[in-house]
Amino acid sequence: MAEKKKWLGEERRKKILTLLQERQEPQTGGMLAEELNVSRQVIVQDVSLLKAQNIPVVATSQGYILTSADEGTLPFSRVIACKHSPEKTEEELFILVDHGVLVKDVKVEHPVYGDIAASVMVNNRKEVKEFIKKITSTKAAYLSELTDGVHLHTLEAKSDEDLDEAIAELRGAGFLLD
Repeated sequence: MAEKKKWLGEERRKKILTLLQERQEPQTGGMLAEELNVSRQVIVQDVSLLKAQNIPVVATSQGYILTSADEGTLPFSRVIACKHSPEKTEEELFILVDHGVLVKDVKVEHPVYGDIAASVMVNNRKEVKEFIKKITSTKAAYLSELTDGVHLHTLEAKSDEDLDEAIAELRGAGFLLD
């Protein structure tokens, strides 16, 4: 059995960048670690160094992706304020994605740290289920738990109508903070 190549420093970061450029689907830290014969923590550190070089790597709930200013952005965008319990998160996200809406992120205003944002990047039910499963399996808290359920989402869609319909359904279901 052939020994796996040991990637070092800058060469490894260049390889991570190449893999993210070549692949359409998000790459988890574990996948990259296995491929590059390093620990997941080394990948996390490498991604931080890439971000420090202004390389647009985004950590999503599905894995790392590479973005650019002109790629992957839907033409219509809104920020909405919501309030609900953690148990209602899946329902909230299903309403949005069922209207063709991409949920880009979640933001909360922390009393000490100020604004805290995290990438969500879900646009279909499968991705929502994976997101919820990851939260549950890791026993991680939702950011909104820091703020009694109050949070913001940046939404993107192909049309204003898609956003209007999704927001109207959220309002009807009691999710919006009005």
